Amino acid sequence: MKTSVNFPYMIFLAVVAALGGFLFGYDTAVISGTVSQVSAQFGLDQWQTGWFVGCALVGSIIGVLMAGKLSDCFGRKATLLVAAVFFSASGIGCAFVSNFSQLVFTRMLGGIGIGVVSVVSPLYISEVSVARYRGRLVSLYQLAVTVGFLGAYLANYWLLHFSQSGVSFEMGWLHTILVSEVWRGMLGCSSLPSVVFFMVIFFIPESPRWLVLKGRLIAARSVFCRIYGSDIEAERQVSATQSVIISDAQSDWRFLLLPGIRKAVLIGAAIAILGQFMGVNAVLYYGPSIFEEAGLSGSDALFSQVLVGVVNMLTTVIAVFIIDKIGRKKLVYYGVSGMIMSLLLIGFYFHFGETCHLGNTFLLSFFLLYVFCCAISISAVIFVLLSEMYPTRIRGMAMSIAGFALWVGTYLVGQLTPWLLLNLTPAGTFLLFAFMCVPYILIVWKLLPETTGKSLEEIERYWMKNIDFK
Repeated sequence: MKTSVNFPYMIFLAVVAALGGFLFGYDTAVISGTVSQVSAQFGLDQWQTGWFVGCALVGSIIGVLMAGKLSDCFGRKATLLVAAVFFSASGIGCAFVSNFSQLVFTRMLGGIGIGVVSVVSPLYISEVSVARYRGRLVSLYQLAVTVGFLGAYLANYWLLHFSQSGVSFEMGWLHTILVSEVWRGMLGCSSLPSVVFFMVIFFIPESPRWLVLKGRLIAARSVFCRIYGSDIEAERQVSATQSVIISDAQSDWRFLLLPGIRKAVLIGAAIAILGQFMGVNAVLYYGPSIFEEAGLSGSDALFSQVLVGVVNMLTTVIAVFIIDKIGRKKLVYYGVSGMIMSLLLIGFYFHFGETCHLGNTFLLSFFLLYVFCCAISISAVIFVLLSEMYPTRIRGMAMSIAGFALWVGTYLVGQLTPWLLLNLTPAGTFLLFAFMCVPYILIVWKLLPETTGKSLEEIERYWMKNIDFK
């Protein structure tokens, strides 16, 4: 039975939490416009360049390992505040570092923030959403990530042109940040939205399901009442959450090892790490370098990356509106199939492009098709699935495990892509990415239930009792 809900209030809560996704996206994608500048300034070799790209991902691994325990112990809201502090420190630090070691350290601070919000932001949105809207509300987080990507690409493109326009500043530090070493400005811009994120977190309540978990029932009822607009429905939600929490009194780690829960955790970790080996991060981190390899100038390569960001964002907008109608699994089937085709054609371009006289438009077209298929499927679905498929009492810890797998995969791709492009050639690299799509789609097909329209408590009972949702 449908109940009336305070949809504007849920959107407000989701948007505030999703600002963490914007910072995630900006800090992740901004690196693509700085690689060549930083490598030249500090004389980096191939592996050091990979380390510059990958160091933030090491921070992300630390962040996801922290996030689950922090959010389960101290609350989702307090953990988001911690993430905002790390983002702010990283943005300011990157603008003023004096050597490569300091740059790596400050990038790792930002990475910790990325890791924390990648767990806690979608988790918080999931816990304040009603079942029939949860997919699209959690997808707002992924939309914010793509807006962050686009913001980073636009900032890189604009700041590079600004630095080459002949402008000069009397203050030496400002001239350094915005002109002579413009990569500092690119990385440092994240400090502004970081401060905004920190301030607006104070205007949202704690997750009501976490409040129930901690026995703070009056506060939980108050938040549920604000969401549902009904004291009766608020009491029903508190009772439903209590029923699945009280149903098992084992310790958190023993609870994780129960057969059904262990299966859910392993599946989540598998799709999280496999998703990183399907090419998306190679496109995000090394897109300009790949376009330059295909013969585009530095400026044209950055502009092509802006187009990638635009398609990524607009496609995610579409995903927000259809994910609760079409369903999580169908989006994966359609999208991953398109990704495989696009990756094969990109590989074909790099191997046979000169022979067949294929222009750069061919490459860009299938890059954009790949981004469309990725954004409409795995990018939109992954954080929704991870935020809804685990029990309340260990949701933070289980998401940390999945997040750990995700960021280990992301780090490996970021570190290995330069080596893969050099030794496997771009054609071989994209063929490898296409091959890695196959196990992903099989896992989703065979092992995951369709969770669209199900309450968090219903999903938990599925894993505990193996109830069939069909």
